[in-house]
Amino acid sequence: MTVFTLAARIYLGYKGIGFRERNLGLTGAQVKRSNHHRWCARQIYRTAVRLQGPLIKLGQVIGSRADLVPQEYVEVLSRLQDRVPPRPYPVMEQVLVEELKRPVQAVFDEFEEKPVAAASWAQVHRAKLKDGRAVAVKVQYPGIEEIVRTDLRNISFLLRLLNLLERGLNFMPIVEELSEYIPLELDFVNEGRNAQLMAQNFNGRHNVIVPGVVPEMSTRRVLVLELLEGIKISDVPALKAAGIDPQEVAQLLTETYCEQMFVHGLFNADPHPGNFLVRPGPQLVLLDFGLCRQLSDSFRLGYARLTRALLAREQDETAAAFRDLGFKTRATDPKLFLLMRDAFVEVTAPGKAYADPALVADSNLRLARLLRTNPLAEYPREFVLIMRAIGLLSGLGRTLDSRVDWIGTTLRYANMAAPEAAAG
Repeated sequence: MTVFTLAARIYLGYKGIGFRERNLGLTGAQVKRSNHHRWCARQIYRTAVRLQGPLIKLGQVIGSRADLVPQEYVEVLSRLQDRVPPRPYPVMEQVLVEELKRPVQAVFDEFEEKPVAAASWAQVHRAKLKDGRAVAVKVQYPGIEEIVRTDLRNISFLLRLLNLLERGLNFMPIVEELSEYIPLELDFVNEGRNAQLMAQNFNGRHNVIVPGVVPEMSTRRVLVLELLEGIKISDVPALKAAGIDPQEVAQLLTETYCEQMFVHGLFNADPHPGNFLVRPGPQLVLLDFGLCRQLSDSFRLGYARLTRALLAREQDETAAAFRDLGFKTRATDPKLFLLMRDAFVEVTAPGKAYADPALVADSNLRLARLLRTNPLAEYPREFVLIMRAIGLLSGLGRTLDSRVDWIGTTLRYANMAAPEAAAG
């Protein structure tokens, strides 16, 4: 089943249920809708596993948005975070030998052939170095680069086509950002460098842990890291059984990302549940640094200024901050920026720190109406990955049932960004 055929069957299935419910008095519509949710999720899973590459990334995103998508999707597609069917060991052993220039047994004292995790680009094996250190060995799938190049061409074509059909939004920054950063995920030397930078940035925090890199054994397609154990962040029953309060985890996760974006400027744009482990304390273990974005100091300060204005509901400052960051509309109209503010701020469930689907739908509808009359001509590329990260964090917040004071926490870190940001 092709992606286009699958998309059509998913869409028509929902439309058919809705039509029969409205016009033919269909009974049990909710049950049929739930069944269709699960069928769709399973088909997306099977298609992603078969085609690999960016489609698995898309499935990971959908399966991480517990705040927006039906539970059936979350239950099925969350398996793409670290439980994709692995490649046979002899296939992966060939990659190891090609990259390390030696037999596996010459490098490792022990190497588990069965992987502990398998996801979009690679699978991870436990191993022990000759000096006794326990490590995680991330090995890239053979042929994945060509799959990614082909998928990126298709994604770029579709977004360029949307640019012609949908005049309310310019999709070119998305094309440019994905074209630059997705190939970087396939360079494990770059990922190792990101991990080392992230470790330096959190060096002073005892409750945020980044695995150490073994650079002398890491290559473009093989990454060797310190092996760290913990509980998967989305396994709430296991957290509670270990005496770990999910609210404390949610607070730590919020602080960690605020510090990345507002203070360090380097953030991981792929915060799905498979990329976090939790230890008692709580301590947060950060994993997988392939998709990281480094913000320039000027953008970081501008983003802090915008965040302060959004959360403080300062209308003039919000419009000015949007414009200074590079947002441009066809006609000058502050109403668009205020609706964009609502899309950021006014969509959280009451008393919660994650998005409410009904509020998101209403906000998107109002925003789409205004964009049709006054299109958003330009916006900064950096927002593509920022919004991806924020969306995935909202999904994690829903999983943890986060009730943290996210506005107060975010403002605290936005004020920490620099004196210039606090002064506006």
